[in-house]
Amino acid sequence: MKGSKGVLIALSSIPLIMTLGNSMLLPILPQISKELRISAFQVSMIITVYGLIAILMIPIAGYLSDRYGRKKVILPSLILAALGGAVCVAAAWFSNGTSAYWIILGGRFIQGIGAAGAFPIVIPFVGDLFKDEKEVSKGLGIIETSNTFGKVLSPILGAYLGTLLWYAPFIAIPVLCLISCALVIFLVHKPKTEDKADPKSLKQFLTGIIETLHERGRWLYAIFAIGGICMFATFGVLFYLSEILESKYNLHGAYKGFVLAIPLALLCLASYGSGKVIGKNKPLMKWIGFGGMVVVTAAMVITALSDNIYFMVGFLSLSGIGIGVVLPCMDALITEGIEKENRGTITSLYSSMRFIGVALGPPVVSLLMNRGHWTLFGTMAGVGAVGGLLSFFAVTPSKEDSEGGGRPVQREYKMKKGNPLRQRVR
Repeated sequence: MKGSKGVLIALSSIPLIMTLGNSMLLPILPQISKELRISAFQVSMIITVYGLIAILMIPIAGYLSDRYGRKKVILPSLILAALGGAVCVAAAWFSNGTSAYWIILGGRFIQGIGAAGAFPIVIPFVGDLFKDEKEVSKGLGIIETSNTFGKVLSPILGAYLGTLLWYAPFIAIPVLCLISCALVIFLVHKPKTEDKADPKSLKQFLTGIIETLHERGRWLYAIFAIGGICMFATFGVLFYLSEILESKYNLHGAYKGFVLAIPLALLCLASYGSGKVIGKNKPLMKWIGFGGMVVVTAAMVITALSDNIYFMVGFLSLSGIGIGVVLPCMDALITEGIEKENRGTITSLYSSMRFIGVALGPPVVSLLMNRGHWTLFGTMAGVGAVGGLLSFFAVTPSKEDSEGGGRPVQREYKMKKGNPLRQRVR
């Protein structure tokens, strides 16, 4: 595809900025708690409300993108996210205490609606723009790397901005969203398609989705759950480290940000490497995904053995590597295994599960922290083990999926009971 670098730069800016808009707040949550005089659980809801509304709105955004086009959904969504950030800034500027807190939650609600139509739509958009599966996998690896790089940058940038002004990260959100909006307008163009089918009615569309979930439910539900588990572990760990570094080790500002960035930087590198390695080899995606979940589970079990900060950061960084190799594999499996007309909605359901993980991570960890170190990380290890079992038993590509060499073939994905991802070549 001509101009593919520019397209990927523009599309990569969306997960980067959406991640910054959420994860930049993690290192300053204790600071927000003090400024607004609210509890740790209340402040965790600033992350959770964003994720909860996104969960509800993502399937709607996916349907609209399938019916009216990806770009027509992405652009208004970025503007909404910018507006939500502006509401949060206004709350901090003109109000204080619990009044400011509730207005900020309202702004985050609006921002979550915008986020629902932004990053989740990027994944199927990449599948639309590139015909070759290797290019799709590589593109998704770059998108996931951009998403993860946002997580690496966010604790450093968020902590630094917090030293200037406690609500400075909120100010950055509208600016970044408008930059991304401009990049999409000028660099991303609607892909040319040879066959332009008439838009389906809502009833036809829902029927197609139900049939897809019925035929391929086993591996789709597994991938949905694995995506949610990865995000639950990522945001739960970040919330825990943010709280413990400040309360127990007296680390603030950029110093705390750099420590939080260590596991995220390794997650970012692992995502990039995984996206380049997997190509269109679906059995390899399955086994790399399974191996990543094993690493996550083992790292959480070992972390439960000691609360030494160096020990914890080291093994939580190892869990970051595991999550980093899993995500591009799940993205590629779900994008390349679904026909274009339903791709937006199915991948949006997957993104909803990821947002469930984002929403549940901080509040669940805030409650488990009071029950002890072993309980917290034992629970995280158990959740990781569930992801590993799902990868092993439910995601089962056939041997034919590993064949990619030689002449290109047109494939139609037909799932048979008990044998997901089986292809019939036509």
